[in-house]
Amino acid sequence: MSLVKQIDHIAIAVNDIGESSRFFVDVLGLEVSAPQDVAEQKTRVAFVQIGEVRIELVQPMSDDSPVAKFIAKRGQGIHHVAYETGDLVAALDALKEKDVPLIDKEPRVGAHDARIAFVHPKGVSGVLTELCEHNQKRS
Repeated sequence: MSLVKQIDHIAIAVNDIGESSRFFVDVLGLEVSAPQDVAEQKTRVAFVQIGEVRIELVQPMSDDSPVAKFIAKRGQGIHHVAYETGDLVAALDALKEKDVPLIDKEPRVGAHDARIAFVHPKGVSGVLTELCEHNQKRS
């Protein structure tokens, strides 16, 4: 049985959501959601729906946010890949049993009140990975 259902989103770290949105709106003709602050992570996010997958634009809200540190070190670009799971606690338990290194050992709150947890890049071929559990249909 699979721990995940589907790719939930691909996150792109950006300096400015408004500026980065122009490509998706003006060039690709897509809609970008209204920005939402995720205070716990010191970020502002907006989503672009493309079929069943979303692109998450992630802008740091302060210089000490993890995303600001990411951009300072690596520049703007793909930050993480997120997978949807139906039971985040069970997924985390399964990863712990397999000694997969975790950043979050317990769920925390993400955008749209989803429960999220990050898997350390060391356990996923160098890719920061997020697991998401939505309380309702995602928007």
